[in-house]
Amino acid sequence: MKPSATDLDLNRVEQAFRKRIPGFRGPLDASKTPQGQSNPTYIISSPSGNYVLRRKPDGVLLPSAHAVEREYRVMTALSDTELPVPRTNFLCEDPDEIGTIFFVMEHVPGRVFLDPRIPELTCQEREVVYDEMNLRLAQLHCLDPETLGLSDYGKAGNYFARQFSRWSRQYDASATEQIAKMEELQYWLKNNLPGEEGPPRLVHGDWRIDNLIYEPLAPRLAAIVDWELSTLGNPLADLGTQLMQWAMPVGDDTRGLGSIDRKSLGIPDDAAYVERYAQRAGMSEVPDLTFAVAFSFFRMGAIMQGIKKRVFDGNASNPERGLKIGNLIPLFAQNALEFINREKEPFTKK
Repeated sequence: MKPSATDLDLNRVEQAFRKRIPGFRGPLDASKTPQGQSNPTYIISSPSGNYVLRRKPDGVLLPSAHAVEREYRVMTALSDTELPVPRTNFLCEDPDEIGTIFFVMEHVPGRVFLDPRIPELTCQEREVVYDEMNLRLAQLHCLDPETLGLSDYGKAGNYFARQFSRWSRQYDASATEQIAKMEELQYWLKNNLPGEEGPPRLVHGDWRIDNLIYEPLAPRLAAIVDWELSTLGNPLADLGTQLMQWAMPVGDDTRGLGSIDRKSLGIPDDAAYVERYAQRAGMSEVPDLTFAVAFSFFRMGAIMQGIKKRVFDGNASNPERGLKIGNLIPLFAQNALEFINREKEPFTKK
C-alpha cells in the first residue's frame, strides 16, 4: 500500500471498509479535499470504486458541533426522494477505529462552482444552474419530515430563537478577541427575534452554490452535500443563507456577488429569486427575509470564529486557511448591519 498524503491511517481505514462495504477491494489511497474546514473530507480511491470519507476533527470539540452522524442520517433518509444526494455507505461511531467518528458515502463526479459568478458558463447555463438551485430548495422544503422518519431531527419551538441561542453560545465559547461589529449584530438579533413560525421543515443549514455538485457536462444538479448544519426549522433560514452569500463582496475568500450586474450574467436578483421560490414552495405571500439574512451572517461569523479558535488550539484542518477565514469575521458582521439598514427590497413587502 503506497503512503497517503493525508493524515489518515490508510491501513485502519481499509480495515473499516472491508468490514462494511460488500465487494470492497483494496488497496486504497486518499486525498484530502480543500473544502471541509469544519469536518475533514477525503476522496478515497480503490480498485472497487471511489468514495468520500467525512470525519470529525481531532481535539476537544464544541458541544453539538461537527455532527457527521446527523449528516449521515439525513442523507440516508433522503436517498429515496427526488432530491439528488450521495448514497451513504456506512457510519462508524467508534472513534477507536480510525481516531474519530466518520461516515462514508459515494463519490459523485461533477463540478463544484466556488465562484457564484460561474465565469466558465454561458448566461443561459447560469440561468439554468440557479433555477435548478431554486427548484431543489423548494422541493426540500416541501418534504414532510415525519414521512422521512425525521420528526425528531430538531427541537420543538421557535427555530430562529433556538438557533440564535445556540450560535451565540458557540460564538462566545470560541471567542479569541472582542469584535465590536459582531457584538452589535448579536444585540440586534436578540432584540428582533421573529414570532410564531409555520410547521417545521427540513432545513439544509448551509445552502450555498459551493455545497452543490453539478453534472460534468450539463448545468443540472447531481448532488446536494454538506448537511452538517441540517435540522428541522424555518425554511426561510436557507433562503437567508443564500442571500447572505450573494450580498458579500466578489472575491476568492468572500465568494459573493457584491454590486455586480447580475442580469448581464444571467443570475436572478434577490426579488426574482425569492418570488420564484415562494411560488414553488406554495407560499401565499413573498416573505420578509431581513432577520434570516442577518442571522445567517452572524451564524457564519460564529462558525468562522470556531475555525479560528481551532487554529489557536492546534487542531485546525488547515491552519493557514483557518486564520484567513477568521480574519473575515468583522466584514461579515459589517455586511449584516448594512443589510439590516438598507432600503427594503421589493421581496420584503407583504
